[in-house]
Formats: sequence, C-alpha cells, structure tokens
Amino acid sequence: MAKKLFVGNLSRATTDRELEQAFAPFGEVRSAQVIIDRMTGESKGFGFVEMATDEQARAAIEGMNLKDLGGRSITVNEARPRPEGGARGRGRSGGRGW
Repeated sequence: MAKKLFVGNLSRATTDRELEQAFAPFGEVRSAQVIIDRMTGESKGFGFVEMATDEQARAAIEGMNLKDLGGRSITVNEARPRPEGGARGRGRSGGRGW
C-alpha cells in the first residue's frame, strides 16, 4: 500500500523532479509534489512524496530526514490526513458561521 510522506524545509528552488530524484534510491516514487503558493507562484517550502510501499516509505524517512537537499536540512515524516473542511478547519464562509 502506498504511503504519503511530508517533506519540510525545502529550498524555494526545489522542483518536483528534484524531489522525485532525491527519493528514488529508496524505492518507487509514485508522486512528488512541491506545494506552490497560488498568489505568488513560489514554493511554500514543503511538499509531499508518495512511496509505493510502507517499507520504502520507512527507508525514505530514515534515509532522508535531516539530510541536505538543495542546501537545506529537510524534515521527512509520515503525512497526516488533512482535517475536515480544509487546512484551516473552516468552510467557504471563512469561519463566519453562515
């Protein structure tokens, strides 16, 4: 079963392809995505990598956590599910209750 990993403290210059290549030695990378700010078009400094198996994900966490990628010491851990209602926990009303 595929496992999604959170990758934090990425350099603003890191691309999806570079992220994929960094994790490839640990197994099959199903997807690699650097999260981009919609307003600025720049990286938010974090991303997600999906590994094909739990074993590969564990190997990637052990092998990449606190390692250098693009001049930054990255953090890698298992991604947590997104809370209901989006990242801020609010609906489209912006939290105004209507």
